[in-house]
Amino acid sequence: MKKFKLPSLIIVILWSAVFSADLSAQAKLKETFKDYFLIGAALNRAQIFEKDARGAKIVREQFNTISPENILKWAEVHPQPERYNFEAADRYVAFGEKNGMFLVGHTLVWHNQTPQWVFEDKKGNPVSREELLKRLRAHINTVVGRYKGKIKGWDVVNEALNDDGSWRQTPWLKIIGEDYIAKAFAYAHEADPSAELYYNDYSLENEPKRRGAIALIKKLQAAGIPIKAVGLQGHNNLTFPTVEQQEATLREFAALGIKIAITELDVSVLPDPEGFSGAEVSLSFEMKERLNPYKNGLPDEMQKKLADRYAELFAVYLKYHQDIERITFWNVTDKESWLNNFPVRGRTNHPLLFDRQGKPKPAFNAVVESLENFRQRSRN
Repeated sequence: MKKFKLPSLIIVILWSAVFSADLSAQAKLKETFKDYFLIGAALNRAQIFEKDARGAKIVREQFNTISPENILKWAEVHPQPERYNFEAADRYVAFGEKNGMFLVGHTLVWHNQTPQWVFEDKKGNPVSREELLKRLRAHINTVVGRYKGKIKGWDVVNEALNDDGSWRQTPWLKIIGEDYIAKAFAYAHEADPSAELYYNDYSLENEPKRRGAIALIKKLQAAGIPIKAVGLQGHNNLTFPTVEQQEATLREFAALGIKIAITELDVSVLPDPEGFSGAEVSLSFEMKERLNPYKNGLPDEMQKKLADRYAELFAVYLKYHQDIERITFWNVTDKESWLNNFPVRGRTNHPLLFDRQGKPKPAFNAVVESLENFRQRSRN
């Protein structure tokens, strides 16, 4: 009887499928990259309170650092002058401590999601510099002080620069002046001298904005301000940043003698509206069919493009792993990604490693495999 042989191509395809399925079932990101950098995710309220049991389970299994998506932003934790709301923040800290995770606080100073009362007196007029500094110090001392020794790192200031690298004209800047950033870092250090302090921003891979951030960090360093790391948000798409832009960014920030964190990583697979770039949350565009092509699922061709893109990014991260202390994905699964509603509300984006059912995607396998590829290149 003639022995039947499968064509070699089919054997390769079947073996790859089995290997990939086995890889995604067994691999844990936190263990895979334990010798290189921390791997984390941003948690929403449902995951923090474990109402999203599936998401919380993924977090426990896969990640060793967490960030809060919203619950530590000023509007959430300090909504009124004399009222703080620590219920969700306390649960966040308890979740992280129970699971042995590195806890990040996000964020102390931002122009968005900050109540208007912070900047105004009872008559609605802008407060004085002295009064705003007083409010800033009280807020930071209260929030950072409550979690002293528990939250290990803080995004002290978020998105203080325009795309051209100039100072964003926020109420913080207009009322206090350029030293509001140095003051915020000083107050945070005063509240918890052991905490790592970060500056966090998006699109720092673009050279003009990167130049502005480098100048800002050098200014802080010259003043003796204890800044430990810069946070590159990493709200990417299939073409931005290029490998060259990412490498230049990592190289130039590392040259400042600080660490780097990839803080809000995702990869949008959807077309951008005309005139949009970056991650400016105040922008909003009208829904159009052509901007929402994958509402019924991500085709295999796009799954591969997303996987290839993550492999490309992680190849760069691993090359500079000695300078990177943490990589945090912004959200856990595609279902709750903020990119479903930004910059166009109601879209169906697929930017993360876990799909809407919480299952690992080909991009997950690509990220895991990137480490072995890196090791092979290092041996050659």
